[in-house]
Amino acid sequence: MLTPWKPTFAIKATLAVHASAAAGCLIAPSLWPWAVGALVINHAIITTAGLLPRTTLLGPNLNRLTDDAVGRREVAITIDDGPDPEVTPHVLDLLDAADAKATFFCIGWRARENPALCQEIVARGHRVENHGDSHSKAFAFFGPSRMKADIAAAQATFTKITGQTPRYFRATAGLRNPFLDAVLHALDLKLASWTRRPYDTRCGDPEIVYERLSRDLGPGDILLLHDGHAARTANGQPVILAVLPRLLATLQQHQLNPVTLPNPKS
Repeated sequence: MLTPWKPTFAIKATLAVHASAAAGCLIAPSLWPWAVGALVINHAIITTAGLLPRTTLLGPNLNRLTDDAVGRREVAITIDDGPDPEVTPHVLDLLDAADAKATFFCIGWRARENPALCQEIVARGHRVENHGDSHSKAFAFFGPSRMKADIAAAQATFTKITGQTPRYFRATAGLRNPFLDAVLHALDLKLASWTRRPYDTRCGDPEIVYERLSRDLGPGDILLLHDGHAARTANGQPVILAVLPRLLATLQQHQLNPVTLPNPKS
């Protein structure tokens, strides 16, 4: 049984500002310029928070592995936007060769088009997690009902295909709004972000992508890569396939252990 949802201080403050502004205007209509000003400032803060994928202002957010994981010298490789029938099988082979585990944040409609590939991800010891059903670029503008419907549709898809219920959600590009935390709570999902983002959907230079992921790399890091929507190198190769072997070798060299994201209930 789920515990009641507890909004963060920032969301409580937002609700209080809206209630105070409305009450103030009813009691003293002349205060409306101050009320509007307070609302504008509040919305600016909340909107900015939604643009920061790693912030916890809008709710709990796994943006780094736990202290226990750090002690075990673990890192998490997370791979978004698949499954991609051209790229994902090669990613799985590279992970197998390095005896590395990863977490795949998959898109619902792509999973329905490639169910066997989703099953293969799980069969090889990795996790499939929820990256939404539509992967809409407008996700951060969804209202709570549409947001819940989109995430729930993906949740049902992944559970049916893989036999495992996703435990984590990641929003499109990490962007969200204040409705998301309550929606995730109702669906028994946790938000997950990252410590290192190489922008590998836009940058096809393997050297730059590798440098962004490996600079000061250490235990507890959560790395973001993409098998779906991957940028291409100068010779047309998906950049993840050019970077991943070198990255896995670096992890091995530094005695860092690639693992799936932890069970949030353990």
